[in-house]
Amino acid sequence: MYSFSTQLKCSFEIAQQQVTEALKEQGFGVLTEIDVQATLKKKLGLEKRPYKILGACNPVLANQALEAEPDIGLLLPCNVVIRKEEDDSITVAFMDPAAVLTLVDRDDVVALADQVKEKLLHVKESLEND
Repeated sequence: MYSFSTQLKCSFEIAQQQVTEALKEQGFGVLTEIDVQATLKKKLGLEKRPYKILGACNPVLANQALEAEPDIGLLLPCNVVIRKEEDDSITVAFMDPAAVLTLVDRDDVVALADQVKEKLLHVKESLEND
């Protein structure tokens, strides 16, 4: 598997706030925010449910990864998807860095990926406990 996720029962806006705050508590910032719904509306005229991709980065761990492997930036940042489902629930899905960074095939990078995954799992758990 390349991801793990959780379901929330709140508005899309509240979910995004909760995700951003939970990421911050684990040392992540949101570097990028892609509003897929708005992009598909603008470029293709399609009406879609809310869907955002947040590019989350923990600067300390990202720096360690870049020091170990300069091209690892091709696999960063960690993407977090927030999407509204047909039943109005909100799915928050996380890229599994342990799965993605195994592409690098280096033990030190795999160890870093495990640290990042642990932090993202803490984010997921904190969302489930709210």
